[in-house]
Amino acid sequence: MKLNPKITQILVVIIGIIHVSLAFVEIFFAAFFLQTRFCFPAEIAIQAEPIVKNAGIYNSFIAAGLLWSAFDTTNQKPLRIFFLVCVIVAGIFGAITLKPTTLIIQTVPALIALVLVWQTKPDSTEPAL
Repeated sequence: MKLNPKITQILVVIIGIIHVSLAFVEIFFAAFFLQTRFCFPAEIAIQAEPIVKNAGIYNSFIAAGLLWSAFDTTNQKPLRIFFLVCVIVAGIFGAITLKPTTLIIQTVPALIALVLVWQTKPDSTEPAL
């Protein structure tokens, strides 16, 4: 099956943007996020806020790696595989420990992108969007 490399690149960028968004919310709106998404009482949300902010930093690193892999022209396939597998593992862990919807938000898009990455030629290079 001949796959348009742009589709894979665009999907990796979208997943990167999802993680930029998650990082932004976790870093800047942690207590609010805990109260609204996980129904934490305000006092507990404030206590747990540093943990969520820390998770936001991790999500920002994943986002940076995904965006790097989307535009890299020398090692894009191994980079994409690595960062997409990181997202998949984190999504499965999040679904088990936090909320099952994490599978839909993180794991499914990353799994689709990973399958597409595997179907591209190992030496293919993609021009920037």
